[in-house]
Amino acid sequence: MQEHDCTKNDFTKDELIKNAKYIATPGKGILAADESTGTIGKRLSSINVENVESNRQALRELLFTAPNAVTYLSGVILFEETLYQKTADGKPFSTFPAPTARPCTTQGLDGLGARCAKYYEAGARFAKWRAVLKIGATEPSELSIQQNAQGLARYAINCQENGLVPIVEPEILTDGSHDIKKCAYATEMVLAAVYKALNEQHVLLEGTLLKPNMVTPGSDSPKVAPEVIAEYTVTALRRTVPAAVPGIVFLSGGQSEEQATVNLNAMNKLEVLKPWTLTFSFGRALQSSTLKTWGGKKENVAAAQAVFLARCKTQLRCDSWEV
Repeated sequence: MQEHDCTKNDFTKDELIKNAKYIATPGKGILAADESTGTIGKRLSSINVENVESNRQALRELLFTAPNAVTYLSGVILFEETLYQKTADGKPFSTFPAPTARPCTTQGLDGLGARCAKYYEAGARFAKWRAVLKIGATEPSELSIQQNAQGLARYAINCQENGLVPIVEPEILTDGSHDIKKCAYATEMVLAAVYKALNEQHVLLEGTLLKPNMVTPGSDSPKVAPEVIAEYTVTALRRTVPAAVPGIVFLSGGQSEEQATVNLNAMNKLEVLKPWTLTFSFGRALQSSTLKTWGGKKENVAAAQAVFLARCKTQLRCDSWEV
């Protein structure tokens, strides 16, 4: 039996498992609002809004205070700046939207343990680390697969030692002309390496979540039906992801709102054993329409929140989810 020496005491283990299960609640998903200052600047510029802290705060407040957001969201991933921001009436963002599993994102392995402890004190209860790989003639190389897997594993154990549930995100980019079979092969190779590394670091899998790419053809290849994407993606997961992992929260990977929604729903409709919750951790796929409706104007906040909640609800259409 594997020894789990990743946590300081049994209470911390119980807390990690409890929070991971909460985040993976069937019928809920995660809002990825951890865009860096540069990335959110691109989003704001698309609606002719200046990239200053007050506007970044206003956008995040619009999202986090949307009425009844907890109906659809189990947590929010925040950029470090946002973790310490407050609403206009002084309520810390770290209290939205979930009462037990709260957000943060991390940067760099050096000093990560100390930062995790600081984030926990600030109200964070989970973290997310992204490792990026590409598909090419010789990519992803074995070296890149192993280095990224080891980095994710070291991050995960640092998180758990400080009370945070690690969301592990090995993303294979869609760039290229590869077909869906090549993406499936690369995804399986990467995920197999990641879970081997997590086990070698004695990471408590019950206290983790996976945030993978969907298995799709490259962006320069002909498109395939959502049912095909669903079959290849779920097959890759069934071959590599242990049943101990409570939830898989997909990134949208540059897909449109509609594409990401349809593909995720197709996965949940598949009549095969799926021992984990399959849900979303979307950023752009939840915010694009919201941004356009808001336009940086206070008088549009209520309308933008309604659009945001409608996008969340669309992700979680009850007739297509196994809950």
